[in-house]
Amino acid sequence: MATIVRKLISTANAAKPVAPYNQAVVADRTVYVSGCLGLDKNTMQLVPGGASEQTVAALQNLEAVLKAADSGIDKVIKNTVFLKDLNDFGAVNEVYKKVFNKDFPARSCFQVAKLPMDALVEIECIAITGAVRTQTVQ
Repeated sequence: MATIVRKLISTANAAKPVAPYNQAVVADRTVYVSGCLGLDKNTMQLVPGGASEQTVAALQNLEAVLKAADSGIDKVIKNTVFLKDLNDFGAVNEVYKKVFNKDFPARSCFQVAKLPMDALVEIECIAITGAVRTQTVQ
């Protein structure tokens, strides 16, 4: 039986985890990115402003982790977005669609009771590595 390598991903180009977990784990060609908050990677504080500003920072952190895992936004299969307040759904989507602007991944979005550090937004994803060809089926 072949051994599958499990790579633990850590990059200084994204905010560090705020609890005992890795920024991402790669198993074979699948990347599992832990929830990214709208943290400034240098101060480890939530960026000032509201849900839009935190979404920008969360997506920057997500992109940096994907890059460290030899993946990218274009290789994301599924995103999960957690919101403190579902009323921020529209504002978050305005930022989100600037990053995910074609060949959209699957996505879920939930309002949750509370996020770490009292964040307004957290985004996690599943992506793949290596050569990828997108095919649309209708």
